[in-house]
Amino acid sequence: NMDAAEYKHIVLGLIFLKYISDNFYELYHKLEAGEGDYAGADPNDPYEYRAENVFYVPPQARWDYLQSRAKLPTIGMDIDDAMDAIERDNPSLKGVLPKEYAKEKLDKQSLGGLIDLVSTIALGDSVSRSNDVLGRVYEYFLGQFALAEGKKGGQFYTPRCVVQLLVEMLEPYEGRVFDPCCGSGGMFVQSERFIEAHADRYNGKTKEIDKLFESVVSVYGQESNQTTWRLCKMNLALRGIDSSNVKWNNEGSFLNDAHPDLRADFVIANPPFNDSDWSGELLQTDGRWQYSRETPPPPNNANYAWIQHFIYHLNPKGAAGFVLAKGSLTSKTNGEDKIRKALIEAGLVDCIVNLPTKLFLNTQIPACLWFLSRAKESDPNHPRRDKILFIDARNMGKLINRRTRELTDEDISTIADTYHNWKTGEGYEDIPGFCKSAFVSEVAALDYVLTPGRYVGLPDEEDDFDFEERVQKLTVELKEQIEESVKLDKRIKENLAKVGIEL
Repeated sequence: NMDAAEYKHIVLGLIFLKYISDNFYELYHKLEAGEGDYAGADPNDPYEYRAENVFYVPPQARWDYLQSRAKLPTIGMDIDDAMDAIERDNPSLKGVLPKEYAKEKLDKQSLGGLIDLVSTIALGDSVSRSNDVLGRVYEYFLGQFALAEGKKGGQFYTPRCVVQLLVEMLEPYEGRVFDPCCGSGGMFVQSERFIEAHADRYNGKTKEIDKLFESVVSVYGQESNQTTWRLCKMNLALRGIDSSNVKWNNEGSFLNDAHPDLRADFVIANPPFNDSDWSGELLQTDGRWQYSRETPPPPNNANYAWIQHFIYHLNPKGAAGFVLAKGSLTSKTNGEDKIRKALIEAGLVDCIVNLPTKLFLNTQIPACLWFLSRAKESDPNHPRRDKILFIDARNMGKLINRRTRELTDEDISTIADTYHNWKTGEGYEDIPGFCKSAFVSEVAALDYVLTPGRYVGLPDEEDDFDFEERVQKLTVELKEQIEESVKLDKRIKENLAKVGIEL
């Protein structure tokens, strides 16, 4: 009896509580036993837990205590008090956890049943952590709530397959990863998964796999929606990712840049498409517009403001991968074509990927991926300085329901491998209808339009297109549709005649 937008905080808050309680108890029992490294340890000392990067859970917030009170009418207040207690003992969670359980509109009997249900899931013990049970549960809920919320859900959730593709193509093996519109933190989570999937690359740089990510990568983020920021902080806390540099302010990245001095190794982002409410009229002379001194980004569309904001935060060797509306590839309004030309001629544009439709929950606007390289820009002799890779992936993916498509792992590997092979110069070849390595001179000849379809051409098999066969097939289909329409019209007239209406 609640909207998904409200209900998600109830569910995700309980999952978070269950996880940190499971995690706490595992260490608690080791400290209590006092063997080996834990000899003489105090299981009730919060600092013992901080030293192990485990959240300390005070007695009134532990899951078994809450479960024992699940059938009481005060359970909502008990959970809110538990959230307050956890925040007091864990400063990194201050102001993050939901405290909405005591509200009158939340049925306490249903809440008690939900607690019993979550109690059946092991989340924070070592076996569950090694299998990333929590990660999969949390991501599943985020995705399902985003589906239920429709357009609103897309504000905090970028589809996993899109995030995975961005990360697989950028390969953030080490350094600073920045997302200035970070939503619920999916870019950071996927970066961690990437690191763990390639753990053998690090040759024992760290002995503990669960500490590998924090030893090689630091994350920086910003979010203007406080509720979404709280989801992000919880999402990262569940995975032990340091979120101290993930900031919130309601002014947003343009008006109040939370990391003005950051020069990141990687920028990975999915900014709002075609944002017309970004206060561009107040920022016409901003120092970030390095590629549009004479023509600042238009106040009615933030696409090219985002691009230059990303570039501003990259170091001289840095790379960016981000999602934009497909219109950004061709737009000529308000000087956007001049900015695009400046970016291309500077050698910044490395790769453009045309995405399939129906990937995003919050918009039907066609989307694409941009990949920028400052290494190309800063090195006049860079081997790819005068080249851009175009990939047309519009025909990839599979429908998971009538409205939503996702890229398969095979699709992601195909696209990412194509990009990596092109960058190394080993094993790459142009494939008609899919990919093309084009010279900047070719792009200039097409007026600096970056639509992949303009360059990749048609697949080889389409050269054998049989026009007569296609017309015959369409004629049969049209005839069948007309026959169905006539039958339907006849049934409608018959039903109307039964109630005394003649047509």
